[in-house]
Amino acid sequence: MSWTEILGFVTGALCVWLVARQHVANWPIGIANNVFFIVLFVRSGLYADAGLQIVFVALAAFGWWTWTHGGGPGSAQALPVRRTTRTEWAALGAAGAAGVLGLTLLLSRVTDSTVPFWDALTTGLSLMATYGQCRKLLESWWLWIAADLVYIPLYAYKGLYLTSALYAGFLALCVVGLLGWRRTMPASGARTTTARATA
Repeated sequence: MSWTEILGFVTGALCVWLVARQHVANWPIGIANNVFFIVLFVRSGLYADAGLQIVFVALAAFGWWTWTHGGGPGSAQALPVRRTTRTEWAALGAAGAAGVLGLTLLLSRVTDSTVPFWDALTTGLSLMATYGQCRKLLESWWLWIAADLVYIPLYAYKGLYLTSALYAGFLALCVVGLLGWRRTMPASGARTTTARATA
């Protein structure tokens, strides 16, 4: 266990708790968490996860903007929670599958990774979930839950026991976030209108 892992634990737990509460401060805290995990994962040979953190920094900037501007130029309205449309699911599924396949091949051939598929799978799920989180898509929590169920044993296998425990905590926070976001969704009629407009 290192200070990098401890700081990653603290900032990660705080970030997910803030996301569950829909607090915009989750984004800068999340960026700090990404930096700690870049160092940690490179040292542990989890190269896809390390690269994922760099992408997370860019997505955090995007998410920070959309949460504060409602996703539209000049809009000061906060972004509402909504369900994922069928079009979004199709795009996310296709991008996720292609990304997992490509990363698995890349990690198998050009790195010394001992877990190329699992590293790629968690990367793909996490990117899909983070995009959904940026847009406040309710189902992004289900993607995070799926990712965490793989992350927990993966990190334990790599000897990152504190990080594995952190992701067990993330799993519990994801359930809290899912229930919390569901309670704040607009009324059924407004939700349907929003979904049609974004489909």
